[in-house]
Amino acid sequence: MSQQYDDTIDFTPDESDQPNADPTRRRWWWPFGGPALTLGQRGERYAEQFLKRRGFKILARNYRCPAGEIDIIAYNEVASSTHQDDSIIFVEVKTRSSEFFTTPESAVDIKKQRKIQKAAAYYLLQHEQTDRAVQYDIVSILANPKGTRVTHIPNAF
Repeated sequence: MSQQYDDTIDFTPDESDQPNADPTRRRWWWPFGGPALTLGQRGERYAEQFLKRRGFKILARNYRCPAGEIDIIAYNEVASSTHQDDSIIFVEVKTRSSEFFTTPESAVDIKKQRKIQKAAAYYLLQHEQTDRAVQYDIVSILANPKGTRVTHIPNAF
């Protein structure tokens, strides 16, 4: 079951921060990184803050290994403290400025899911956590000047 949140963020571009900006290529501005960051990087920072506000503890960000890359690795402190769940959560963040072609979360196809699962197995082995339960979530962010829509999909795959 996905949880959708609507957050309002000022996306007004600040031209003083883009001295050599190409006017045909617009980069959105928001509080989790200046215009030098890509939309995807800003989405990952925003997703991290979003998860922290909901009780998640971030274990790693942009974890890279020979098997691939994972955007965010976390666990839910609230669920862990109530003994509901002690899972390590591997989060894929997808950020788009439009749903013209497709939704952000639909970009996490079966090939991407397998790659994330292999990288997660590598992480668990490397950190001697192979006995821990795992969960794969997607945080989908639709960010444009009209506002931001965040959808958290727990147990996405």
